[in-house]
Amino acid sequence: MRVFLTGATGWIGSAVVPELIGAGHQVLGLARSDTSAAALAGTGAEVQRGSLDDLDSLQAAAAASDGVIHTAYKHDIAFSGDFQGAAEADLRTIEAFGEALAGFDRPFVIASGTAALAPGVLGTEEDSGDPGSGAAVRIRSEQTLLSLASRGVRSSALRLPPSVHGEGDHGFIAILIAIARDKGISGYVADGTNRWPAVHRLDAARLFRLALEQAPAGSVWHAVGDEGVPTRAIAEVIGRHLDLPMVSISPKDAAEHFGWLGGFFALDVPASSALTRERLGWEPTHPGLIEDLDQGHYFQDPSV
Repeated sequence: MRVFLTGATGWIGSAVVPELIGAGHQVLGLARSDTSAAALAGTGAEVQRGSLDDLDSLQAAAAASDGVIHTAYKHDIAFSGDFQGAAEADLRTIEAFGEALAGFDRPFVIASGTAALAPGVLGTEEDSGDPGSGAAVRIRSEQTLLSLASRGVRSSALRLPPSVHGEGDHGFIAILIAIARDKGISGYVADGTNRWPAVHRLDAARLFRLALEQAPAGSVWHAVGDEGVPTRAIAEVIGRHLDLPMVSISPKDAAEHFGWLGGFFALDVPASSALTRERLGWEPTHPGLIEDLDQGHYFQDPSV
């Protein structure tokens, strides 16, 4: 299969590329810069230069492919606080791909998230997003993607947990570690019993391939290895490796202590992947979050 992949040099996409090529697929990857293009070409993938704003170019690449995997997201905008702007850009991209793929029964897999599920209960693949969630801005993208099933697109949403971990991670866990270093304490919100699901990036990459190959139209999948790691346990590992005390941060002070990440680190959003494992034959084989943290690579001195 010839697969067009957005975010091909990003944290998730760079793991999806070798997963696809190793399974015999051809990859056409989106790259914004010369550096990214060179890195992508070195993997054996073809390169499509451009960005998520080049909708005509994205549509042309999708139309010339047998399937699309969309992992790119404007994280730079989102991490600066403009979650709505990043979500709207994502929605425009999904709509553009839908127009190009409609009527051909080709697979279209997107990266979605479990953080928008209802808090406090074990979320499943059959649950819809919670409009009251702090991550609700991404629900519309998932709903739009799933609606493409009625237009002849084999659409599927792969929900990623807050932590997609592994060596080289610069996401939420790496940010928490940087905050701990800066503040001199390893914090957690309230009593730290709220839970984060997690998955190793290489396990997530394999699931993207399986969804591309097997998922029926209008389906939802959970890339979840750990159903729910208590955030206090995350803070404990960080404190132990950095030799810092653990401190409870009150909910009202979470935004001041953790910045924009405070709302996310306070979420209690455990999630199951039982249906995904049963129906797609996916089984995580790489370390869970706590085991991965204990391997030490997250705590190497960034100044070295």
